[in-house]
Amino acid sequence: MIKIICTTIITLSILLLLTWQHFHGGVPSHHILQQKDLPEISNWWGALFLPIISWLLISRIESRKNGRELLSQKNTFRILVLFVFGFILGITIAFSFVNNYKLFLDNVPYTLLLLSLFIPIFYSEFILGFIFGMVYHFGTILPSIFILIFALLGFLIYRYIRPLIFSVLNTQSFKNTK
Repeated sequence: MIKIICTTIITLSILLLLTWQHFHGGVPSHHILQQKDLPEISNWWGALFLPIISWLLISRIESRKNGRELLSQKNTFRILVLFVFGFILGITIAFSFVNNYKLFLDNVPYTLLLLSLFIPIFYSEFILGFIFGMVYHFGTILPSIFILIFALLGFLIYRYIRPLIFSVLNTQSFKNTK
């Protein structure tokens, strides 16, 4: 039931945003990698893509949540924190892009990779928050592609590289105590 309510709200929100953009200068389109010779992607695609990806990501959140304690306060709080963190990061990137803060933008990939050592950026709630944070400025498609690539890299770092680093650190601290 939560999935249906959330997806309905998301669908109505993106339709309202696109309608507002249509009547206030037109719905923007974005060139891939900001290259004029590459194809443009219209924000109208968000009307189709955002409800679908939201449904899929909320389904993943529910299935992961049902695998553990159902609706526990700790899990709900963790989901909300990751969503808000992804949302804030998405807004920060969009704001930096619009205001041409190159220093921050040049380091976004490294920041995401470093961040994936500490939090699971591949979790659906982080991805959904990130997309929502960027949807106003960039539409749905480009932020989704961007975060899905980094979510894959983040998965590899969080699941495989992070444990190696922590095991080395634990071994080093164990040697230092002898």
